[in-house]
Amino acid sequence: QVTLVESGGGLVQAGGSLRLSCAASGSTFGIGAMGWYRQAPGKQRELVADISVGGRTKYADSVAGRFTISRDNAKNTVYLQMNILKPEDTAVYYCNVFIRATYWGRGTQVTVSS
Repeated sequence: QVTLVESGGGLVQAGGSLRLSCAASGSTFGIGAMGWYRQAPGKQRELVADISVGGRTKYADSVAGRFTISRDNAKNTVYLQMNILKPEDTAVYYCNVFIRATYWGRGTQVTVSS
């Protein structure tokens, strides 16, 4: 069993920054890619960014240059540094980890006010 615990969401003004964290625990041997998705009200869940075990990253066009994903393999933790936040970044952000199967966190709310 794998548990994902997310933290770092909240309310911020446009132009501000937030840092999300997601720690995986339990049966984490062989942990693979880690990433972040988001879902805004009335919209489908979409990929924000992901990172391979080796550190290769991928970003959605809408966040490239503003968000940075990173991971600490010793801690089985993935981070998302979000800068220059915009109101359209408002969503529930979900951690996603592949460990022989795909696991999801419960989500953390990010609200950006204009």
